[in-house]
Amino acid sequence: MTVSRLVIGIGNPDRGDDAVGIAVARGLSQRALPGLRIAETGGDMLGLLDLWAGAGRVVLVDAAGPAGRPGRIHRLDPTAGALPRDLSLGSTHGFGLAETLELARTLGRLPPRITILAIEAAGFAHGAALSAPVAAAVDEAIALITADLREVSDA
Repeated sequence: MTVSRLVIGIGNPDRGDDAVGIAVARGLSQRALPGLRIAETGGDMLGLLDLWAGAGRVVLVDAAGPAGRPGRIHRLDPTAGALPRDLSLGSTHGFGLAETLELARTLGRLPPRITILAIEAAGFAHGAALSAPVAAAVDEAIALITADLREVSDA
């Protein structure tokens, strides 16, 4: 199936700030954005290659390891090269996001336009809710994505 615009929330809703990508995806699903598909994924990063197949514009939202200020949003363009190591976008379960993007690049399977919103986390404890600064970043991330997708569709 060909999808022009796709937002994928990545995370585990039972691991504190790791749920931020899922929270952003669910928040976006409550808005009426025509032509936008929203998906959620957990630990299967290799599955992203199939999930985004055929999409012309993809936005990935994921938690990043603490690098300075919880809740800070980093906007990354993986088509420009490897992701910064200091954001810890890896995984303890096999392939992480960074490795999956490099594999997709090598295989020629990166979407034509792809952006990552990496939101700095405060913690990943089992059973914890989103920390206050990360929860506050959810609405900001939704606004950034919405503005970016509208700008792309107006161009």
